[in-house]
Amino acid sequence: MLELLVPLFILFLILLTLTLIWRSKARKYISSSTVASAYDAWTQDKLLERMWGEHIHLGFYPSEVKKIDFRKAKVHFVHELVKWSGLDKLPKGSRVLDVGCGIGGSSRILAKYYGFNVTGITISPAQVKRARDLTPLGLNCKFQVMDALDLKFEDGAFDAVWSVEAGAHMNDKTKFADEILRTLRPGGYLALADWNSRDLSVDPPTFIEKLVLKQLLEQWVHPNFISINDFSDILRNNKNSAGSVITENWNSYTNPSWYDSIFEGIRRPLAILSLGPLAIVKSIREIPTILLMNWAFRKGLMEFGVYKCRG
Repeated sequence: MLELLVPLFILFLILLTLTLIWRSKARKYISSSTVASAYDAWTQDKLLERMWGEHIHLGFYPSEVKKIDFRKAKVHFVHELVKWSGLDKLPKGSRVLDVGCGIGGSSRILAKYYGFNVTGITISPAQVKRARDLTPLGLNCKFQVMDALDLKFEDGAFDAVWSVEAGAHMNDKTKFADEILRTLRPGGYLALADWNSRDLSVDPPTFIEKLVLKQLLEQWVHPNFISINDFSDILRNNKNSAGSVITENWNSYTNPSWYDSIFEGIRRPLAILSLGPLAIVKSIREIPTILLMNWAFRKGLMEFGVYKCRG
């Protein structure tokens, strides 16, 4: 009996230590500067790029395909959202704004495969620098540091606005919608994807769900989550929207990304080990949040909303 208790006690101590590290380094949203600082850190330590590749968003896993590579699924996601939103109907040379562009993975696909003239903006200076470093000469992509709640572009400057998994970092969802729709020309296309909660006013969270939501907000600099319907209403009621907003919940297509993001460390161990011992600690530190995200999306507490409308 004692032989069994000793390893269990050691495991308990390890888990307790990891939990304390996880909690002590919570990345709570305070202002937009905390979002910038978090993404600067993630970009500079290179861990996120080594694990997730150039696309810092979830992948698309077609239901008819049993297995797809994690990084290919991310590329597939871009093409699926382009097709679903109607961006593929735009001619080459169309001006596209990528809001929350990360290190430019999606921007480069939009420019390379569809011939768009893409401007990517992010609040993180480190991401802009890395995006520029990764972009080949001659590709119609440029990147700027800019707050999505205060876009420095004229009204109607773009034929399309693209934004993937950026809105959850915005503390004012109405202002976010105001800015992206203001910069969209009349008749232009909006393609947006984001992490949403279910409608908590209709189906209030349980005690456990409240704890999970609290951690998801505090660990990855999210000020708040709103439902797909709530954000759809914000878009629909905006003065720059044509009024017709179409949404879907892509949970079933994107959920495999969570486990895959952990398994990448097993598939590509050198990607982490080459960054040194601290990278191993940092990668382990993210696992609890990833597992909570997986649980929340699988249970329907969180939903992966996609949105399309015309300016």
